[in-house]
Amino acid sequence: MISAGDFRNGVTLEIEGQIFQIIEFQHVKPGKGAAFVRTKLKNIINGGVVEKTFRPTEKFPTARIDRVDMQYLYSDGDLYHFMNVENYDQIALNADAIGDSLKFVKENEMVKICSTKGEVFAVEPPLFVELEITETEPGFKGDTAQGASKPATVETGATVNVPLFVEIGDKIKIDTRTGEYLSRV
Repeated sequence: MISAGDFRNGVTLEIEGQIFQIIEFQHVKPGKGAAFVRTKLKNIINGGVVEKTFRPTEKFPTARIDRVDMQYLYSDGDLYHFMNVENYDQIALNADAIGDSLKFVKENEMVKICSTKGEVFAVEPPLFVELEITETEPGFKGDTAQGASKPATVETGATVNVPLFVEIGDKIKIDTRTGEYLSRV
């Protein structure tokens, strides 16, 4: 249990059966009346952000989030299959649980499966991935005055904006959080 007076950024807690992570908090002591804690909370399951205020004495159970390293094996139709590399247990998740978190992940790469109480709610890809360009338009000399970019398709099927000098067959490094091109490899 954690009291509202002990809130810190990043703490996960259970409120009314839902799991929230504290994004921001502020202890407020008005000149008149009782002190309170103003928070901005992110719902871990659906990603929604809400603002709530609490009395400093209110207590909430802390939520335990398990992050397990798993290998992405393959997808067949709507199911995505993952394997725990320590005990070789396999799980299959449907496309709703995955969302678009695997758009930069190739088969056999490691991801983190986030769950609470045995229920998977997110798949975290690695922060940076190296992928090969499979399709892009040729770049033209003289078009680089403003650091121009062009769309390119990588081997997972995702589209990324890349500089004009990047060609088909080049390997590039991508930040999976933003989907941005970082460098050629």
